[in-house]
Amino acid sequence: MTNTPPRVLAVIPARGGSKGLPGKNIRPMWGVPLIAHSIRAAGLTAEVTRCVVTTDSAEIADVVRAHGGEAPFLRPVDLAADDTPMAPVVRHALEWVERDEGASYDAVLLLDPTSPARVPSQLAEAVRRLATTPALDGVISVSEPTFNPVWVGVRPDGSRDGALSRYFEAGTGVTRRQDVGRFLRINGNFYLWRADFVRRLESSWFDEGTHEGLEIPEAQAFSIDDEYEFRLIEALIGAGLITLPWLDVAAPIAQTEEAR
Repeated sequence: MTNTPPRVLAVIPARGGSKGLPGKNIRPMWGVPLIAHSIRAAGLTAEVTRCVVTTDSAEIADVVRAHGGEAPFLRPVDLAADDTPMAPVVRHALEWVERDEGASYDAVLLLDPTSPARVPSQLAEAVRRLATTPALDGVISVSEPTFNPVWVGVRPDGSRDGALSRYFEAGTGVTRRQDVGRFLRINGNFYLWRADFVRRLESSWFDEGTHEGLEIPEAQAFSIDDEYEFRLIEALIGAGLITLPWLDVAAPIAQTEEAR
């Protein structure tokens, strides 16, 4: 095994359109545009060789550059629709950067800007695990939710006038939460893949590859899709339940409120 550190490309996807929370990618969170949190996390991760933002919005690109990020191209229109899969978007960014540099990368780190509560040590550990486990195609973030769906998951049973039935058969007969095995969820905080896997990926990364989960705290795990989630993560940061090393939480949150 070579001792040469892997070349890791961090890719931050940020479309201009957002139906759930318009303008969320550049909306200030604790005085910093949401997308800048991902830029700073990548910048503080020594294992990241280069970080680029892939966006179809000139406005987002300008904000990225104003906060020290790199948006070297605008994403093609055919990769910027509401239903565009992530696989071709990441592959396009990888191919663009490799052409730009005339050099190849070993791994791609996907950082969604709507999941800002990640820290460099977690990203570094993901890179370490991928580099030391040849059988893996990727390392992804997982977490244990505050409830176990095997224990509480239900659904209406159409055959019995809408009465509830268990969603998971594994929960049948279980009467105590403590008797259910741990349940981990894919939370989207980060995805790290080998570059070769990205190049051949067709649609479903989970079904097409072999992945290891790196567990992170559930408080860091959710993504922002609406106003409630945006304000919730602000509250968690303010309460000290999430600590972001690049952020001065002592700065007045009024800066964020004024920008709304």
